[in-house]
Amino acid sequence: MAADVGNTQTVLGIFEGDELRATWRMATEPHRMADEVGASCASLFALRGVGLGDISAMIISSDVPPLVRSYKHLAEDLMGVPFYAVSAGMKTGLENRYDNPAQVGSDRIVNSVAASRLYGTPVIIVDFGTATTVCAVDARGSYLGGAIMPGIYVSLEALVSRAAKLTSVDLEEKVPKAIATNTPDSIRSGFVYGYAGAVDSLIRRFKVELDAGEDTRVVATGGPAPVIVDHCREIEVFDPALTLKGLKILYEMNAA
Repeated sequence: MAADVGNTQTVLGIFEGDELRATWRMATEPHRMADEVGASCASLFALRGVGLGDISAMIISSDVPPLVRSYKHLAEDLMGVPFYAVSAGMKTGLENRYDNPAQVGSDRIVNSVAASRLYGTPVIIVDFGTATTVCAVDARGSYLGGAIMPGIYVSLEALVSRAAKLTSVDLEEKVPKAIATNTPDSIRSGFVYGYAGAVDSLIRRFKVELDAGEDTRVVATGGPAPVIVDHCREIEVFDPALTLKGLKILYEMNAA
């Protein structure tokens, strides 16, 4: 069982051998106890014919400390299986060249491991979430660092909360022309095209600093990614399960 516990959403995946058998997505609730997490997992798993007793090990990536403890308790005490949490001390196969390696979010490391293994290096990884992160791994397999910007939905919530005449819109609706002719479409235009342009601009700057020319791969993942990816010119691959695949790779590298 692999769990990508983000600030807003949690993505769960079950691997059987190398096959990602099933995935689920649920809201992240930071103060849920192990029993509550277990009950939610059991209910979701049952929809695909999987029971908690079928799980032989668990690995999670999370920057929400209370939930790390809850999943650890669920795995070790309630399910009786080995538990692994992604940390700075874990074997990754990457040289971490961040000024303070412990400051790198676990999801950024997991994505970098997966992208490097599955798509080769040098590689740029864009993860759309509560925050959007853009990370770089060079040709030697070194994690260099990257950029962090507000997630598209966080930005939308901030705008409508501070502008009395603006209301929230569904960004997944068909995007209009850039020169929109009504307020909801103007918001969609600004957020979708503007955000895609910002991501493309960061990627181009990353490519210049990597100095690897056309050999640089660009991979995107994350829940909100489908809203943006089709409008980005620099993103080559969209892999919605990238983080889960990275967790599986890290489990195999670190399992006793």
